[in-house]
Amino acid sequence: MRQFLDFEKSVAELETKIDELRQMGSQGKDSGTSGINIDDEIARLSEKADKQLRSTYAKLTPLQKVQVARHAQRPKALDYVRLLTTDYTPLAGDRAFGDDDAMIGGLARFRGEPVVVVGTERGHDTETRLKHNFGMARPEGYRKAQRLIEMAGRFGLPVLSFIDTAGAWPGIDAEARGQAQAIAKSIDVCLKAPVPLIVTVIGEGGSGGAIAIGAGDRILMLEHSIYSVISPEAAASILWRDPKLAPAAAEALKLTAQDLQSLGVIDRIIPEPLGGAQRAPEEAVKAVGNAIAEELASLQGLTGPALIQKRRDKFLSMTRAPLH
Repeated sequence: MRQFLDFEKSVAELETKIDELRQMGSQGKDSGTSGINIDDEIARLSEKADKQLRSTYAKLTPLQKVQVARHAQRPKALDYVRLLTTDYTPLAGDRAFGDDDAMIGGLARFRGEPVVVVGTERGHDTETRLKHNFGMARPEGYRKAQRLIEMAGRFGLPVLSFIDTAGAWPGIDAEARGQAQAIAKSIDVCLKAPVPLIVTVIGEGGSGGAIAIGAGDRILMLEHSIYSVISPEAAASILWRDPKLAPAAAEALKLTAQDLQSLGVIDRIIPEPLGGAQRAPEEAVKAVGNAIAEELASLQGLTGPALIQKRRDKFLSMTRAPLH
């Protein structure tokens, strides 16, 4: 069943009516009753719902984009791995403490070519969300990512990174095992990888938990994804002691894909299906796959030292760019 966000109320009402009419039409056909008038009404309402959806998504506020990015039915990291790659072989553990299901990764083939994939996995339902800790990785998760990216460097395999996390796990257990050091080391490993590293923010990119696997040659974002140092709710609570001011915080944070591209933080925005990736997951995944393939092709022929230097220059240029 489709889940609607609060600002999609008018669309939800129209689509509910459409579903009811379809059910009535099906019952009418079963009993031999003509469904011509019902079909006409369904077509009219469908057109109206499409226009309403298009109008709504053309003027989303930053906080509404946050809601879309967090939508429970958006495709997750493992969905991208499943639909974009073949021969996926997951690898586990950091060779120091244990495994972390919030960070997934392994070997695979992307359009026939061997690659290494890493990503933060949020899960789809209560069971999988608990298993993957809602995509919030612990130190062993980031050390697993380091291990996989370093392995990719040794074997000359491109790395595909998929980001969807509210941030790193802030628990005492994570701090005790060196969360900050693990994140810093992961960023360093990404920056020094002698192979192409394509990063895609597929939902929420939160704080150091996201950038730990986000320092790539190309940073892509889905149209309605977000990328920020802090959530709007937390920023509002810290700055103004009032979480109700989250809309103002979301605006100030410049966390949308459109804002970040204008600031030069990301390289490319991938259009989503009308109404967001959650409405047509396979279409969204296909668009991401095409974008990744194009970006990988643009990096072909570059040596390891050249990739590292260009990556270094890319991130250093962000610190020198004037504020808009």
